[in-house]
Amino acid sequence: MTGSRPAVVVLVAGTGTEVGKTWVGARLLEAWRAAGLSVAARKPAQSFAPGSGPTDAEVLGAVSGEEPTTVCPPTRWYRVPLAPPMAAEALGLPTPTLSDLVSELTWPARAVDVGLVETAGGVRSPQAGDGDVVDLASLIGADRLVLVADAGLGTINMVRLSLAALDDVAGDRRHRRPPFVVLNRFDPTSDLHRRNLEWLRQRDAVCATEAATGLGSLADRLAATVPGLPR
Repeated sequence: MTGSRPAVVVLVAGTGTEVGKTWVGARLLEAWRAAGLSVAARKPAQSFAPGSGPTDAEVLGAVSGEEPTTVCPPTRWYRVPLAPPMAAEALGLPTPTLSDLVSELTWPARAVDVGLVETAGGVRSPQAGDGDVVDLASLIGADRLVLVADAGLGTINMVRLSLAALDDVAGDRRHRRPPFVVLNRFDPTSDLHRRNLEWLRQRDAVCATEAATGLGSLADRLAATVPGLPR
């Protein structure tokens, strides 16, 4: 990693692909900027189908005020929808290592208040030839973890499995704050969605919110850990 480390690094992971990690990340960035905080967004590697719309780096950069190639290095744009190391192999390119991704993670020279790192796929999805999201989060030294999940059927199982995996993120477990869980595409009129949220909060004691109305409060709670801000 180069540049000045942000005061707080927030890593956004998902229970799987297409659960809305980028959308949630963009909304958090918007909320922080609206609150007067300086931000930076990073996507260590991204893979996508050409012509399928804006890439994750383009979406995040549009909100953070950065160039997409600053958010994700051009050499890590893989134009095939596979996990990054698999995409590299399919394209005949060198398979990235975790060391590669971390060394390419460049923060602004002047430290920002919040740095957001979005990973690819689910928590156990390969990010490099030698590691997954858990391994990458450990090496980056993320201060807070946000887990994005779908709100519908099966989400309790996926959230539980993902949280168990994230418990392996290296660090001092005595002082680690639990990940925040965001149920995306939450429909308040859906009995299933409401019950899933209630179960996670009350039965599993998970710090869970829903994306429709809870992201503003989540952004505030994450920003409260920025040194120098009122607690």
